[in-house]
Amino acid sequence: MTRQPRITFIGAGSTVFMKNIIGDILQRPALSAATIALMDVNPERLAESEIVAGKLARTLGAGARIETHSDQRKALTGADFVVVAFQIGGYEPCTVTDFEVPKKYGLRQTIADTLGVGGIMRGLRTVPHLWKICEDMLEVCPEAILLQYVNPMAINTWAIAERYPAIKQVGLCHSVQGTAYELARDLEIPLEEIRYRAAGINHMAFYLKFEHRQKDGSYRDLYPDLIRGYREGRFPKPSHWNPRCPNKVRYEMLTRLGYFVTESSEHFAEYTPYFIKEGRPDLIEKFGIPLDEYPKRCIEQIVRWKGQAAAFKEAETMEVAESREYASSIMNSVWTGEPSVIYGNLRNNGCITSLPENCAAEMPCLVDQSGIQPTHIGALPPQLTALIRTNINVQELTVQALVTENREHLYHAAMMDPHTAAELDLDQIWSLVDDLLTAHRDWIPEWARVAQKVAAA
Repeated sequence: MTRQPRITFIGAGSTVFMKNIIGDILQRPALSAATIALMDVNPERLAESEIVAGKLARTLGAGARIETHSDQRKALTGADFVVVAFQIGGYEPCTVTDFEVPKKYGLRQTIADTLGVGGIMRGLRTVPHLWKICEDMLEVCPEAILLQYVNPMAINTWAIAERYPAIKQVGLCHSVQGTAYELARDLEIPLEEIRYRAAGINHMAFYLKFEHRQKDGSYRDLYPDLIRGYREGRFPKPSHWNPRCPNKVRYEMLTRLGYFVTESSEHFAEYTPYFIKEGRPDLIEKFGIPLDEYPKRCIEQIVRWKGQAAAFKEAETMEVAESREYASSIMNSVWTGEPSVIYGNLRNNGCITSLPENCAAEMPCLVDQSGIQPTHIGALPPQLTALIRTNINVQELTVQALVTENREHLYHAAMMDPHTAAELDLDQIWSLVDDLLTAHRDWIPEWARVAQKVAAA
């Protein structure tokens, strides 16, 4: 009997995400009879995910075997693929803290999960848990591939490569393929007629080529059309999913840099010092920047999930639509040898020659039975390299803090953050980091904790 793959989900209580990935997996013949091991620390959410996964299998007529685990090590034992998706500290208290404490200093954020003080704190909370997964993998499934969907993606990927270089890992995001869809929608061109190539770091990769296939087989550069559409007020079109996020920041940066960035305008606005400024409501208005956007999404998602959970429990079958996630494509290619191309985050290793060798870079990768193989990009345009390096500085110092357990580097990371440095002076930055470390003391490593401040007598 042919062995079937074992696929483990750590953080399987992220039920909607888990549903999308398992739906993709079970639609692939080579994976449809896989053993799917679901693990989560929340028994209620784990039970909900088990119901959803079982109904997906029945809907698709798949022979998958579904297991649930509260023990991470048992879930990982014998795994071929490990999918990780979790948020340490949750919306409450940790996401709320990452927004509300900086706000007291006049520092406003939009998403706060990748860079800035919010991204630094999320990395500090998250990386130790990812390292524990790596430790268990090396003992019970050393050949498995880790598919990591956790933010801050670049910090996480970099930190794993630093401490556990033997782990086969890739950081996965949907920003490259998602933005390609958005631009195709603006241009009113079918996505399948567009060819693109992107590279950089997670959430700050750029389309080096964005072209339309012509009837004669040649390709036409679409950048002039995008710039003209923005200057004429036709682009961006109203958002198809979130009216709070009009996507103007990225188009403005296209006119300044000559290239379009792959992550959303609401993210990008807080990765740079140009758009969110105390006392400049005109910029917020002009570019439609949604301050405190992530907490709003969290609240909406919590409300939406209550209805979805009830509907999932009552439904006999599940609607299964193909997602834009790369996970099933990677698994299928590794398992069958059928090649595919994905965009992944891995240790740079010279693929992008203008970025540091050890940073976490995002680039196109070939996937087959040999695994995930990044492609050589060469040097990025100098203006892109310069901007990306401002973000890499923050990532590198956060990783150094984690690897060396040197708390001072957390202050250094915040000091180098473009948005934080544009808004706060050095004393404010040090005090803000202290306040955040104190507020997060139950969720971060002991070496990073700050003693509770004692009120003056």
